[in-house]
Amino acid sequence: MRTTLDLPEELLDEARKATHTKTKTEVIILALENLISKSRIAELKKFKGKIDLDIDLDALRNR
Repeated sequence: MRTTLDLPEELLDEARKATHTKTKTEVIILALENLISKSRIAELKKFKGKIDLDIDLDALRNR
Protein backbone atom coordinates (compact mmCIF):
# COMPACT_ATOMS: atom_id res chain seq x y z
CA MET A 1 0.00 0.00 0.00
CA ARG A 2 1.34 3.40 -0.91
CA THR A 3 1.10 6.21 1.61
CA THR A 4 2.55 9.68 1.57
CA LEU A 5 4.15 10.79 4.82
CA ASP A 6 5.91 13.98 5.83
CA LEU A 7 8.67 12.73 8.12
CA PRO A 8 11.81 14.52 9.30
CA GLU A 9 14.67 13.32 7.08
CA GLU A 10 17.18 13.53 9.94
CA LEU A 11 15.02 11.32 12.12
CA LEU A 12 14.66 8.69 9.40
CA ASP A 13 18.39 8.71 8.70
CA GLU A 14 19.20 8.30 12.39
CA ALA A 15 16.68 5.45 12.68
CA ARG A 16 18.16 3.73 9.61
CA LYS A 17 21.65 3.91 11.10
CA ALA A 18 20.49 2.72 14.52
CA THR A 19 18.59 -0.25 13.11
CA HIS A 20 21.06 -1.06 10.31
CA THR A 21 18.28 -1.07 7.73
CA LYS A 22 18.80 -0.15 4.11
CA THR A 23 15.54 1.54 3.20
CA LYS A 24 13.08 3.95 4.69
CA THR A 25 10.34 1.38 4.22
CA GLU A 26 12.25 -1.15 6.33
CA VAL A 27 12.63 1.45 9.08
CA ILE A 28 8.90 2.21 9.12
CA ILE A 29 7.95 -1.50 9.12
CA LEU A 30 10.39 -2.25 11.95
CA ALA A 31 9.10 0.71 13.96
CA LEU A 32 5.49 -0.39 13.53
CA GLU A 33 6.32 -3.97 14.51
CA ASN A 34 8.12 -2.75 17.64
CA LEU A 35 5.24 -0.42 18.53
CA ILE A 36 2.73 -3.26 18.25
CA SER A 37 4.95 -5.60 20.26
CA LYS A 38 5.41 -3.07 23.08
CA SER A 39 1.69 -2.38 23.11
CA ARG A 40 0.88 -6.09 23.42
CA ILE A 41 3.41 -6.51 26.22
CA ALA A 42 1.92 -3.54 28.08
CA GLU A 43 -1.54 -5.10 27.78
CA LEU A 44 -0.26 -8.40 29.18
CA LYS A 45 1.46 -6.64 32.09
CA LYS A 46 -1.94 -5.44 33.26
CA PHE A 47 -2.73 -9.04 34.22
CA LYS A 48 0.40 -9.48 36.38
CA GLY A 49 -0.66 -10.93 39.71
CA LYS A 50 -4.32 -11.12 38.75
CA ILE A 51 -4.45 -14.60 37.24
CA ASP A 52 -3.88 -17.70 39.34
CA LEU A 53 -2.50 -20.35 37.01
CA ASP A 54 -2.24 -22.99 39.74
CA ILE A 55 1.11 -24.21 38.41
CA ASP A 56 3.60 -26.14 40.54
CA LEU A 57 6.91 -24.66 39.42
CA ASP A 58 8.93 -27.20 41.38
CA ALA A 59 7.24 -30.05 39.53
CA LEU A 60 7.85 -28.35 36.19
CA ARG A 61 11.54 -27.78 36.95
CA ASN A 62 12.07 -31.42 37.91
CA ARG A 63 10.75 -32.73 34.61
